[in-house]
Amino acid sequence: MTSERTYHHGDLRRAVLTAALDVIAADGPDALSLRDLARRAGVSHAAPAHHFKDRTGLLTAVAAEGYALFADALAEAPGLRERGVAYVRFALGHPAHFQVMFRPELHRADDPALLTARARATTALRAGVSGLPDASRGGDDRLAGIAAWSLAHGFATLLLSGNLDEPVGGRDPGEVFRALAGLVFTQENDRDG
Repeated sequence: MTSERTYHHGDLRRAVLTAALDVIAADGPDALSLRDLARRAGVSHAAPAHHFKDRTGLLTAVAAEGYALFADALAEAPGLRERGVAYVRFALGHPAHFQVMFRPELHRADDPALLTARARATTALRAGVSGLPDASRGGDDRLAGIAAWSLAHGFATLLLSGNLDEPVGGRDPGEVFRALAGLVFTQENDRDG
């Protein structure tokens, strides 16, 4: 009977991850409990531990999945400005992943899947910066990268927290981000059209 309950989803790992993303999106990562997720998935309270070991393992899996999805989204975007738009769209489309990915205290920093996915995302972001003309980078690729990351991450975070509801209004967040990026990286704006 236990194995029937444990695997009635066909993919318990995915069912627990999906339930975790729902909880995080609604109440934040601090509200996450393996026991509650097991109840939501209709399995024994110990079943999620077979896939994730503990809460940190589950949050690590959420972050790794988030970085993999994020890297895919960034890789499809040409140029730094469009990578910034992809960054913002990713945050809006995957708010639970986004909340966990950038809180390293929530996950295991040495997890191989997390390290691989994060490295892919970092490479995609850096490629956007390296594509800028030298004058737009200010002679320091690392600082230009921090500026671009700060702009995209800050804008996405402010959108998600509702702090830009009035200033952005009904406008497309991607278009608003393009305008902001054009203010900061003017020469890149001319290159990407």
